[in-house]
Amino acid sequence: MTTAFDPIDLAGLRLPNRIAMAPMTRSRAFGPGLSPTPATAAYYAQRASAGLIVTEGVQPSVVGQGYPDTPGLHSDEQVAGWRAVTDAVHAAGGRIFAQLMHTGRIGHPSLLPGGLRPVGASPVAARGQVHTADGPRKYVVPEPLDEDGIRRTVKDHARAARNAVRAGFDGVEVHGANGYLLHQFLAPNSNTRTDAWGGGPESRARFAVEVVGAVADAIGAHRTGLRLSPGNSLGDIDEPEPEATYLALLRGLESVAPAYLHLVETGDRALTLELRKRFGGVLILNARTAGRPSGLPELALVEDGTADLVSYGALFLANPDLPRRLRAGGPFNTPDRATFYGGGERGYTDYPALDG
Repeated sequence: MTTAFDPIDLAGLRLPNRIAMAPMTRSRAFGPGLSPTPATAAYYAQRASAGLIVTEGVQPSVVGQGYPDTPGLHSDEQVAGWRAVTDAVHAAGGRIFAQLMHTGRIGHPSLLPGGLRPVGASPVAARGQVHTADGPRKYVVPEPLDEDGIRRTVKDHARAARNAVRAGFDGVEVHGANGYLLHQFLAPNSNTRTDAWGGGPESRARFAVEVVGAVADAIGAHRTGLRLSPGNSLGDIDEPEPEATYLALLRGLESVAPAYLHLVETGDRALTLELRKRFGGVLILNARTAGRPSGLPELALVEDGTADLVSYGALFLANPDLPRRLRAGGPFNTPDRATFYGGGERGYTDYPALDG
């Protein structure tokens, strides 16, 4: 029987176990030009025993930023900052992918320079508020991307992917989940377009297909993953019948053949199993749990074949040696939610590993 502690080949990259560190925004890009710091390198290196680390969301362009102090991969100084991180992770024996996260309409003009405004699939504002340096602010109506804007955004993702490879990453994960830009194109309530980028499932899936295809062309499909969260309501997304859209997306990706699909499970397990059946690569699952963080029970998802890898968020944040703790059945440090976003090294690099 295959277990979560067995190795797996990820399109030529050998992973020593099937326990992935999920991407988690930490808002600590205090280096030059929103670049990572030495503390960032220490944080990820501490967690190098993961089968695969996927970084916090990294904006592929200036306008892709939606939160304070999140890092980018669109400048030379950011590339240099991330090189220190990947060097530290590789020196500790780890493997690390950068997650490219364009937040689209989730953001605010006060977070952007030069009079830029958030962009989106359509001029539809998300309900709710975003945290800024001036406190909570309502989301604004985004600038809808025209044809040139769409092509430019696709190129931005490809350029950021090449920057990731320059920075020493083993690959990139394109963020198509959690209400951000790709998800905004996928969802019918945030994509009200009537052109070739909206309307039916295939048209709404087209932008995600083109972004993933451009990234794969830039750095190789074996270095490319995609994160999805069908039916997830984050960012004021409404997908009442997601199956048709996501099956259309997988059909569009057949010729691209990305290395993995990373599912954030928010709905029915039946859709997860259907997507697994239709996808030819490795499936990483961030499983839906009822009112608790992912933990020991999710290891069985590898054993029963539901997923190839399982990813852990908050539990990995608080337990730098999580694979060892999972194998031992615990104990586990408790995540301090008050230190999740921003701040210094408390709640970042000071969670202890097991003795011995």
